Amino acid sequence: MNHESMLESLRSADVVPSVSGSVAQQLLSMLLGDHMAAGDRLPPERKLSEALGVGRSAVREALAALEVLGIVVTRAGSGTYLRASSSELLPQTLSWSMLLDQDQMEELAFVRSALERAAAERAAEVVTSQDAERLRALIQAQRDHIGKRAYVDADVAFHQHIAAMAKNPILDDLLSTARSLLRIWFEHAVDREEDMQQAIREHIAVADAIVAGDAEAAGLAMQRHMGTATERILRSARNR
Repeated sequence: MNHESMLESLRSADVVPSVSGSVAQQLLSMLLGDHMAAGDRLPPERKLSEALGVGRSAVREALAALEVLGIVVTRAGSGTYLRASSSELLPQTLSWSMLLDQDQMEELAFVRSALERAAAERAAEVVTSQDAERLRALIQAQRDHIGKRAYVDADVAFHQHIAAMAKNPILDDLLSTARSLLRIWFEHAVDREEDMQQAIREHIAVADAIVAGDAEAAGLAMQRHMGTATERILRSARNR
């Protein structure tokens, strides 16, 4: 693969600065073009950043999104590589590339909200004492990491456990994908301590309802939480 020809095509593309979704779209177009083959290594973040005229953080977030979609793989100490040929990638990119567009974020958040509510309702119907202990421990982990980057991991783990409790692999997979795509913006949406505190209070309400075995209350508590979470994500996106 010729890195220079690929980078030149990126330099000539019309990219909206600092929007990782737009960067991901440009990278996706490059990966589906004639510049790369399966197993090829992408240029370093620095060169991609220079070619696109955006910050390295936007490139990093875009590559993370493409890795979630299974389009690239990052190997520690080696770089980022294309997983498959463009012909093999085309079907899945046609299905998922729209989700890299910031304009689709609100629609994706709506879908995630409905799925999270369904998971919470089901979790309340099958909750065990071990599940209850795990939910409490994950909430405490969030408290312990307020103001730190690790808070996001604890927050996501709370939702992952509820999805796992529902024991529906399809629901779990759909939620995992939606969460991963939204995480491009989510990490920037919970950088204020007051937002973290509010999310913890909402998680407590969800956990209390699940532990009580009240499916209706669990669903409503999750719906309220998803409403404020979506507001934070959209606010973060507008300010970027």
